[in-house]
Amino acid sequence: MIHPRYEMMNEQQEMLLSRPNKKSSFYNGIYDRYEHPVLTRDHIPLYWRYDLDAETNPHFEERLGINAVFNAGAIKLDGRYCLVARVEGNDRKSFFAVAESDDPTEGFRFRSHPIRMPVNAEDETNVYDMRLTQHEDGWIYGVFCVEKSAGTADLSDAVASAGIARTKDLANWERLPDLITLRSPQQRNVTLLPEFVDGKYAFYTRPMDGFIETGSGGGIGFGLADDITHAVIDEERMTSIRRYHTITESKNGAGATPIKTDRGWLHIAHGVRNTAAGLRYVIYCFVTDLKEPWKVIAEPGGYLIAPQKGERVGDVSNVVFTNGAIADDNGDLYIYYASSDTRLHVASSTVDRLLDYAFGCPADALRTAKCVEQRCELIDRNLGLLMDK
Repeated sequence: MIHPRYEMMNEQQEMLLSRPNKKSSFYNGIYDRYEHPVLTRDHIPLYWRYDLDAETNPHFEERLGINAVFNAGAIKLDGRYCLVARVEGNDRKSFFAVAESDDPTEGFRFRSHPIRMPVNAEDETNVYDMRLTQHEDGWIYGVFCVEKSAGTADLSDAVASAGIARTKDLANWERLPDLITLRSPQQRNVTLLPEFVDGKYAFYTRPMDGFIETGSGGGIGFGLADDITHAVIDEERMTSIRRYHTITESKNGAGATPIKTDRGWLHIAHGVRNTAAGLRYVIYCFVTDLKEPWKVIAEPGGYLIAPQKGERVGDVSNVVFTNGAIADDNGDLYIYYASSDTRLHVASSTVDRLLDYAFGCPADALRTAKCVEQRCELIDRNLGLLMDK
């Protein structure tokens, strides 16, 4: 017998799942924000969390709790907007689950089961933050972080690598060997370009010396692998690099899978700086050359998206992070970003607007005096226009 409390809770959840999501009053001309997150822990089906049987669960207690839903890869498949979200249980283990909708900003519902991702080794402890690539070879690839214990006395010491899996339907996955980068001991935030480069699979990487600290890692790297089924990169060229006293000072990494445009590959990435309150994550944008995709041709200064209001509060506060975006055929662009490692939001724009932002805004001048000159030039131009009005 199903516990009588289930029906009441199911009705409440149905109201959440069918709630309209309107644009907020936020305006900067670049993108729109929305009033509600698109995914939270409350979107998880009740039958994932509760034993519904009144006999075995008389108090209707949550048996397998969910702590957060965030950091989703994104793809449009068979006309539906699909998110492969990072779902974190109360036990701190993350897993992947597909939520989909006919609408890019609302109505996302999880499929009946999470992804049963095959493992490559028994010591794999955690997986998270999948990027999705619809590759020209016909497969959909998921590239994600695989975490293992470093086996030292420090229980927080871990090793990160880039896992690779492929699918046709987001339901059945073939696990491939993890990416090997010969010159980087650890890897996170790796994305796969949708097209071959010189007949090879092209990855954007994030070289790291340690699990948290980048060490000698200079920023976002680029490398080629001959074979995706045994992907090995022997050389990484740097693309968007870390710089002192910028939004990428501590580290930066690839975000959503790059989007091909007529002006270059559009990247929506993340940058990190340290503060007295801890690390602050923001989202930024840059463009690389179509023929030389390691070469940055536009990188506006500052961030594109930073946490605002309630987005700043969560398990890891003052953070926004993206690893998924969808560009529709008509040019509409949807960026799925998480806030404070807790919930998932959407921002909408167009490819043209993001390109105008990328090429139209000045690069970071790197020094206060030069940044003030940039701003004064803008002020003077605008005051001239106002005087001529």
